Amino acid sequence: MEFCKAFNSRTEDRMGTLLPVEITIYADRSFDFIVKSPPASILLKQKADIETAAGDPLRDDAGTVTWDDCLDIADQKLQDLNAHTVEKGASMVAGTARSMGITVEGKPAHE
Repeated sequence: MEFCKAFNSRTEDRMGTLLPVEITIYADRSFDFIVKSPPASILLKQKADIETAAGDPLRDDAGTVTWDDCLDIADQKLQDLNAHTVEKGASMVAGTARSMGITVEGKPAHE
C-alpha cells in the first residue's frame, strides 16, 4: 500500500500513461523506485494518433510521424536510451517506428 501511495504521488501528472518502474526492495521491507519514461512505442502511437501498430509492418502502413517527432521522443527518453546524442536517439526511435509500420517523414539524408 505504501508503494502505491508513493507511486501515485510521484506520477500524478502523467495519469493514464504506461510508465515502466525499477523497484528495489530491501531486507527491512523498505523500497526505492525509479520511474522511467514511457516506452517509445507508446509515444510513437500518440504522435501518429493510432491505436495499434501494423500487423505486418512490411506491407501495412500504420501511420506517419515526422523526424521532428522522433527528435522530440528521443529528447524525452534520452536518459533511458543507449545513445549519447538526441540525433542518435532519434535514429533509434525511427527504427522502432519502422518496426511498427509507421513511416518517418523528413528524415535527414545522412541517416
